[in-house]
Amino acid sequence: MSLKGFHILFITLAFLCAGGFWAWSIWDAEAALQQGAVATGNLSGALALVLLVYGLWFVIKKSRTIRV
Repeated sequence: MSLKGFHILFITLAFLCAGGFWAWSIWDAEAALQQGAVATGNLSGALALVLLVYGLWFVIKKSRTIRV
């Protein structure tokens, strides 16, 4: 696996983790409130959106040179 392929895999996994935490903090808001994770969950949602935009930008920019 090339470095570019690993980068895409890493960004995808980071997006899934951040998005999953954000989804948990929304769907189980009571538990998130008890754990004090509401602000962290919201920050995680913003990070997931940034990772999504960055990942799409990277793939589009490098699409001609990526050989996975």
